[in-house]
Amino acid sequence: MSQGASFLAQVEASFDRAAALTKHHPTLLGQIRQCNTVVQFSFPLRRDDGTLETIHAWRAEHSQHKLPTKGGIRYDVNVDAEETMALAALMTYKCAVVDVPFGGAKGGIAISRHKYSEGELERITRRYTFELVRKNYIGPGIDVPAPDFGTGPKEMAWIADTYAQIRSDDLNALGCVTGKPVQLGGIRGRTEATGRGVYFGVREACDVVEDMKALGLTPGLAGKRVVVQGLGNVGYHAAKFLEEGGAIIVGIAEREGALHNPKGLDLEKVVAHRKEKGTCLGFPGATDITQSLSALELDCDILVPAALERQLTAENAPKIKAKIIAEGANGPTTSEADAILQQRGVLVLPDLYLNAGGVTVSYFEWLKNLSHVRFGRMEKRFDEGFARGLLGGVERLTGKALGMKEKAELTHGADEIDLVNSGLEETMIGAYQGVRDTKVALGASVDLRTAAMVTAIDKVAVIYREMGIFP
Repeated sequence: MSQGASFLAQVEASFDRAAALTKHHPTLLGQIRQCNTVVQFSFPLRRDDGTLETIHAWRAEHSQHKLPTKGGIRYDVNVDAEETMALAALMTYKCAVVDVPFGGAKGGIAISRHKYSEGELERITRRYTFELVRKNYIGPGIDVPAPDFGTGPKEMAWIADTYAQIRSDDLNALGCVTGKPVQLGGIRGRTEATGRGVYFGVREACDVVEDMKALGLTPGLAGKRVVVQGLGNVGYHAAKFLEEGGAIIVGIAEREGALHNPKGLDLEKVVAHRKEKGTCLGFPGATDITQSLSALELDCDILVPAALERQLTAENAPKIKAKIIAEGANGPTTSEADAILQQRGVLVLPDLYLNAGGVTVSYFEWLKNLSHVRFGRMEKRFDEGFARGLLGGVERLTGKALGMKEKAELTHGADEIDLVNSGLEETMIGAYQGVRDTKVALGASVDLRTAAMVTAIDKVAVIYREMGIFP
């Protein structure tokens, strides 16, 4: 399948389209667009069988207008310098859109993780961390990695432990990385954060009456038919929360193929079937689709590409039947496909905004690590006591007593997970309204992706002006 220009070229082209709509000085725009630093390094790995292999890795810091820089680490055989730089740039713009005070960064190691044992993966991760420390590319005030494709809490725990051993005098060492296990300084809600953010964003978009009317859809999420590509962390949780919010999952695509049932698929049953059989195919009551990419063309209201970049291209964009594209993955739509979808009137909720849930909750985890206290620890009991007193006063005044269950619900103090989810919801709602306001101000011909990029450029430009560097 033709995918057009490189990922980096497409990110830069998206920036250029947005930049042309701003009034910022060309030199300032060039500074924002440029990747500040990128480092490539190689190191040897002794495999379990005694053989030696050279591992290649990268880390890019796109913008240091705010520190630390922030971005995930992916383990994938296709990782290279250009992809790393493109993803780092998206992180800069993404953080700006949702008002998370980080610059953008990204890292990666060119391996297929399933080909390595757990011991080999640990040695790779720890050596990668050592190289980052040695080159000053990691630290709670410098650059803070996180999970990405092919990595998770375990790798983040190895990174945190390695950093803490090398920088044993750093009181904030746990803040060098986010996405850690909760027991090791992580935060509740981080695992599902990106998928939950996708849900909040889609829900907010579907609540805008005039936008839904333009698409021929009724307002609200309930009853809307959804196809999800990818049952990884993002795709699974996006599908889960969309299903709980009243949407109907009619299609699920994975590497081995896809499933379709216009009456709806039970997500948890599909996941259980795949775990038992090793494939999603053959699920009772569903039609198998052997060519996974064909599922993107299924009849639905909302398509959620939550796998890898460049899945929607000039070849399949004319065949897309969804009226809303919710980009759960980074860069799932090529520039050529984007133009086609816009011309057809499809509402694209861009990755620049929609998958910012992960970095938002990572920000909360970083704050938790720097403050050295769990969110809710100091105020939970006080809030519950205050609520009980207030409720008791209402009961005395009205002469009516509430049941134990009702009292418990009304007097529940916020736990860490409650505060995290509330903060994420507020962030996604506020950011969407900000991007949509920019779109309205720029005119009907401007899509949400361009509006999000303009929003990001404006916010980054303000920082440089405050520094007194640019007029």
